[in-house]
Amino acid sequence: MSDTLFDVLILIARPAAGKSEIIRFLKNTSPAQRQARFHVGAIDEIDDFPMLWTWFEEDDLLAQMGHHRLHTTPDGNFRWTYLWDVLMRRIALEYHKRLRDYASAAQPVTTLVEFARGKQHGGFRRAFRHLSPELLSKAAILYINVSFSESLRKNRRRFNPDRPDSILEHGLSDEKMKQLYAESDWSEITQGKPPGFLTIQGIQVPFVVFENEDDVTTPGGEPLGQRLEQALRTLWKLYCPF
Repeated sequence: MSDTLFDVLILIARPAAGKSEIIRFLKNTSPAQRQARFHVGAIDEIDDFPMLWTWFEEDDLLAQMGHHRLHTTPDGNFRWTYLWDVLMRRIALEYHKRLRDYASAAQPVTTLVEFARGKQHGGFRRAFRHLSPELLSKAAILYINVSFSESLRKNRRRFNPDRPDSILEHGLSDEKMKQLYAESDWSEITQGKPPGFLTIQGIQVPFVVFENEDDVTTPGGEPLGQRLEQALRTLWKLYCPF
């Protein structure tokens, strides 16, 4: 593990809470500032949205060809709940494959892992069970906290029907949002604790909460930078206390 940078930073939240906006902010920060202020190196992003979106596209193609859909129903649901688990294992697999290239990278790499989970399909507790110990042993968690009403508002605001496959502009119907994400198990997992550690598969993984009910992530800029710096400074002290 690096003694100056996060190896793996897991960004989790409800949909549209600000995860992708934080990643965009970090990508647009100079490498020197990104390392000094946020303990983040060259960014390698793993997001499960492109993975699941591919399933929907492939199933639409199969249906057009007269074949059975493999992963999804025509009304836009997964056929089986365990496909959410497959996505987590895909994230772990992607991380394992990319480790081969990190040693030869021109700059130290921080892997940013992004996903959202609701209680309806197992929540974060179930998702964490399917990440690999290889990834978890090098990870820290940044949870972006917004209410469901704020998540719903921003989901409506960001949706661009001309770019439904876009990480920054995709969205869900209000009905799907309520079905999948109205309830979150984050507070149950952390039991309302302040920044600290989650025990996941026997591994102590540090976490902090980034409060974003006031939506500092949409306008971005230095107010976002200052809040993010404060959160990641706290997280770094847990991640690398010496």
